[in-house]
Amino acid sequence: MENIKKVIQDEKLNVPKHVAIILDGNGRWAKKRAMPRNYGHVQGARTVEQIIEDGYHMGIEYITVYAFSTENWKRSNDEVSALMKLLQNYLIDCIERSTKNNMKVRVIGDKSGLDDKIVARINELEEATRTATGLKFTIAINYGGRDEICRAVTKIAKEVSQQLLKPEDITENLISNRLDTAGIPDPDLLIRTSGEERLSNFLPWQLAYTEFYFTDVLWPDFTKEDLLKAIRYYNGRERRFGGVK
Repeated sequence: MENIKKVIQDEKLNVPKHVAIILDGNGRWAKKRAMPRNYGHVQGARTVEQIIEDGYHMGIEYITVYAFSTENWKRSNDEVSALMKLLQNYLIDCIERSTKNNMKVRVIGDKSGLDDKIVARINELEEATRTATGLKFTIAINYGGRDEICRAVTKIAKEVSQQLLKPEDITENLISNRLDTAGIPDPDLLIRTSGEERLSNFLPWQLAYTEFYFTDVLWPDFTKEDLLKAIRYYNGRERRFGGVK
């Protein structure tokens, strides 16, 4: 890891504050090895753990990963059941790792659509890491960007109907504060693995001015060297946020 730190220092790289990642390619990675898709998801979870550690040492402050979307329920019952079991075990294990590494964990998405046991694990994890001051790690579970915006609009509509808000009070900042990611800065860099080049309903509001990095690497094979490549790409972009330089 010291070598990566030295590379960042020597190349004077500007490390993005917040990196969002679409973890794609677990199933294809397993298929290439004639293994069931869940084998790829298990290895993908291990890669998440390693990249979180690598990213933190590189200077990244926030990492947000797309773990399970609102559309993933369309997959086979066997795969969904295996994913839910994996997520539950991951959340339990994450408590020990997070408290040990001073990592604050937050889960975004529609928790009302999740099993009570998973919701309980989420609550335990968030409470256990609430005061952590290290890396801020966000996991999107049963998350869909359009669903998130609909839920935020519903909250705002209720506040207006209760006369807690006036329609003219509704601003971009107010909407942002009603989203699941309230209090989290918008991502500077989005990484999507496996060669796909679309958002798949991930953080559409928050990614308005984010730089996108697409790679053919399947997620279980993604390493700190691949993360460094993404950071180099990010440094080659000129972020104007709609302005002119």
